[in-house]
Amino acid sequence: MDLEHHHITTILLALGTILMSARIMGELAIRFKQPSIVGEIMAGLLLGPTVLGNLSPDLMHALFPSEGPVFLVLKGIATVAVVLFLLVAGMEVDLSRIFRQGRVAMSVSIAGIVVPFTIGLLVAWLAPGVLGRETGVEGRIFMLFFATAMAISALPVIAKTLMDLNLYRTDLGMVVIAAAIFDDLIGWIIFAFVMGMIDADGGRGPGILGTIGLTVLFIVFMLTVGRWAIHAILPWMQARVSWPAGVLSFAMALAMFAAAFTESIGIHAVFGSFIAGVALGDSSHLRERTRSTIDQFVSFVFAPIFFASIGLQVDFIEHFDLLLVGVVLMVAISTKVIGCGLGAKFAGMNGREALAVGFGMNARGAMGIILGLLALEYGVIGERMFVALVIMALVTSMMSGTIMQRLLQRKVPRRFADFLHPKGYLNPLKATSRDAAILELATAAASITGLPVEPIEAAVLERERMMPTGLGLCVAVPHARLHGMTKPVICLGMSREGIEFSAPDGDTSRMVFMILTPADDDGAQLEILADISRTFLESTVRDAALRAASFNEFVAILKTRESNLRPMVSRQASNAP
Repeated sequence: MDLEHHHITTILLALGTILMSARIMGELAIRFKQPSIVGEIMAGLLLGPTVLGNLSPDLMHALFPSEGPVFLVLKGIATVAVVLFLLVAGMEVDLSRIFRQGRVAMSVSIAGIVVPFTIGLLVAWLAPGVLGRETGVEGRIFMLFFATAMAISALPVIAKTLMDLNLYRTDLGMVVIAAAIFDDLIGWIIFAFVMGMIDADGGRGPGILGTIGLTVLFIVFMLTVGRWAIHAILPWMQARVSWPAGVLSFAMALAMFAAAFTESIGIHAVFGSFIAGVALGDSSHLRERTRSTIDQFVSFVFAPIFFASIGLQVDFIEHFDLLLVGVVLMVAISTKVIGCGLGAKFAGMNGREALAVGFGMNARGAMGIILGLLALEYGVIGERMFVALVIMALVTSMMSGTIMQRLLQRKVPRRFADFLHPKGYLNPLKATSRDAAILELATAAASITGLPVEPIEAAVLERERMMPTGLGLCVAVPHARLHGMTKPVICLGMSREGIEFSAPDGDTSRMVFMILTPADDDGAQLEILADISRTFLESTVRDAALRAASFNEFVAILKTRESNLRPMVSRQASNAP
């Protein structure tokens, strides 16, 4: 079956539509403080049978056919995407961290697996009809799958939640991460055996004993000999081949070979790439920039294709079962929170912290969705259960950070970039003196806040006369707290010649941030000032910001810094004692 001209055209249109829609919806999700995966799946729902299929079925089938060469190519690309995504997920697994956290992490992790797994088995055994077990599906396979789906956690979502709450490097954060690593590893190993049982029953693998034996050998080999070989090869490659192309190619090839092997023995390809990622990511010779490049390449190109494709496969309205969704949510949330919470309590944590650990571990995210999709493809579950699992994964991921924040009474650190407004970006400032600059910025702030210019200008000048606000390094931060404001507003003026704000280093200020905060918000001003100081202490960021020609270019520089900093903070935290 050859690809003809119109097939290639359709494939390119479909991929372009998926990528663009997933990126737009992912950005919207981020704006609402949710994981981008939520938006990416929503993009698939809009393009698939749930929305577009009901509004214009002919257009949907023309762009995303359910059979034929275009369907096969898109399915193949989605498979490669999920294989690479599991490579990245595996690279996040730091085996040594489990042992460093000791008794507490192991207690949380074991209880967080045993309790959900046991209760999941029991529920699937007692009420298979309520859970929608399909006719012809063997009971033990369905029970094991459902139990695994209840037990697994989503390490990438958990890590991001802890970073957003500024908990990553705390003792509690390290316990949650270490426990999630162990949960992920054990959960995927259990599910690998479930898939092996399915293939053995279908006559596709080498038999159940052969599949289990080969799987165990693969895991042991990759995490011992394979891990040692990768650690030895990486320095040689980095010294003798072009960077980062050589290591990138090596990582991708390793994932493909491992995925091909597990697929050939009756275990899905994703398990092979996951274990390969664990072995690769554990090497201290893997440079941080290489790790970050792989992560960004996969997360921003391949992952959106995969997650959007989920919504293309099932009509989420037609197959939505309220009772089933409610049961899955109740079992998933209660068992995980109670299991991990009891484990944390047993290890010595107080009640509030133990409960926070339970909700932190509750996020299923991408891992739960991938398990559900593989089970759907293997015929273990039907569309109703798949829809319930996707909803469960999204709900648990969205609620995790919010509940942890309330339990620990932890404020999300405020970033100055969140309060910048395009109307408040003045480049260049017309003013050449301090008072004139404050008036110009106050005028811009008035158009944003709706407050009169005069009280804004007066409050900022009064504060400036008490103590100059030049920080040095070309930055000044005139500020004031005002009645009538509900949230902070920041205006930024860029001066080409520089304005005198009496900075300690004697230099003039070329970036003038006017920071206006509500009168009753004691912490906002200090948090924003600290964030500005940290950001522009870096000369590369400061120089790039001074060259920015527009608001969008300035914000892009800040986002680039944040994306570069996040993986570095992650690895530093993983190496913390």
